[in-house]
Amino acid sequence: MSRLVFALSLLSCLAVAAAAGIGHGYARNLEAEPQNTIPKKEKPTHIHFFFHDILTGPNPTAITIVPPRSNLSTLFGQVCVIDDPLTMGPDLSSGIVGRAQGLYSSASQEEAALLLAMNLVFTEGEHKGSTLTVLGRNSIFMKVREMPVISGTGAFRFARGYVNVRTYEFDMKTGLTIVEYDVYVWH
Repeated sequence: MSRLVFALSLLSCLAVAAAAGIGHGYARNLEAEPQNTIPKKEKPTHIHFFFHDILTGPNPTAITIVPPRSNLSTLFGQVCVIDDPLTMGPDLSSGIVGRAQGLYSSASQEEAALLLAMNLVFTEGEHKGSTLTVLGRNSIFMKVREMPVISGTGAFRFARGYVNVRTYEFDMKTGLTIVEYDVYVWH
């Protein structure tokens, strides 16, 4: 009889714990709260800016943290960390709208192609305080490259989309690269 009472007591405790939301392990269902749900009506947004990758001078914005080991034609294996300014126009003094923060790595032994993982951090304008995350392959000698936008924060929570990039200017001597970005996201 005592085993039956113990078993019923244990089942009662488990039922109460389950009803209270305890015991879900590593995951739980969220209540429908505005900050935890996908917006009912998504809107498309297009953002245009210029990315400045500065490798030399007193304030470089891209630093090589792992040099290439062998293949110097593609720089295979090189890893750079970036904190590049994003501007309204191709001139660095045209007005900063944000920063590109992350890294890129030369990921091909056959061509100049990068694995790009970065956050576009908007510091000015209507998207100030929001970010977009770009993760993809950048074949740098193609005229137009497309990479996916995989997420975002702030105004861009649950964002998805893509970027089209074009090299605007490349200085072989200094390594300065200015890239034109067209970002298309749904959020």
